[in-house]
Amino acid sequence: MSKEQRARIDAMMRQPRPEGPRSVEELRAGFEALMARMTVPDTIRVTRTALGGRPALHVEPGGAPRAGTILYLHGGGFVFGSPETALSLTGHLVARTGFRAYSPDYRLAPEHPFPAAIEDTLGAYRALLDSGVDPSAIAFAGDSAGGGLTVTTCLAARDAGLPLPAAIVAFSPGLDATRTGESMDTKEGIDPVFTRAAVEHTGAMYLAGADPHQPLLSPAVLADLTGFPPMLLQVGTNEILLDDSTRLAARGRAAGVDVVLDVTADVPHVFQSFAGLLDEADEALDRAAFFLGQRLRAGHAAEAPAK
Repeated sequence: MSKEQRARIDAMMRQPRPEGPRSVEELRAGFEALMARMTVPDTIRVTRTALGGRPALHVEPGGAPRAGTILYLHGGGFVFGSPETALSLTGHLVARTGFRAYSPDYRLAPEHPFPAAIEDTLGAYRALLDSGVDPSAIAFAGDSAGGGLTVTTCLAARDAGLPLPAAIVAFSPGLDATRTGESMDTKEGIDPVFTRAAVEHTGAMYLAGADPHQPLLSPAVLADLTGFPPMLLQVGTNEILLDDSTRLAARGRAAGVDVVLDVTADVPHVFQSFAGLLDEADEALDRAAFFLGQRLRAGHAAEAPAK
């Protein structure tokens, strides 16, 4: 364990912020500045492309890629973030696994509220399938809101009659728009990143009046996970969203799904972003890469998916 490293990260995330709700522009600029401080492996190759009608980043390992594709869904509360802000996470998974990745630039709220993000991520998955990539060679991965999208996109794919991917990896996923987890209150103040007020502020932009009591918004409490692929859920104990993961894991087990609930003590939301600065981040990414390597099977991986 790395108490000094964890203390430094906690202090960094608690730096003073403006009082009251911030505008969409301030949220986006602040998040972009924060994520620009994260390390990106220098061995990966990144190119801009399109997937399912949306801009995307194509991330490849330095050497010949293994037969497998990660569909990486970025975080940002459905309001901010981009494939670029998540490039540290996408890049570290690609560097560790040898798989290629696509990270779509799905539409954001408040300009494009629910269900726009799910429509776009489902479109990206459909494009991979249509291009000839075998679902047994595809994994969904994502962080925060994107971690939630790994689950809801899988639900939407099942509802559409599509074959499901081989695996799901979710870092600190947001899985409950009803905000009913006990950790929403018990971790208030312990969490250096979020408060209930902050997640309700951005959550309201995404909901835009929609009822949160539906599986595509609150899968941790309402989704039927029957037939889901194996899932790895990684979360820290210092998160108000902790119970989003613990409750989804319980639902998965009840539905007969293979679930690994990977909880790390005294680390913040999406602590994996701090690779190179926090030992627990590197160790968690190593475990995620091992999980993906076990679960992806070599299907027919097309070189370039249809745009």
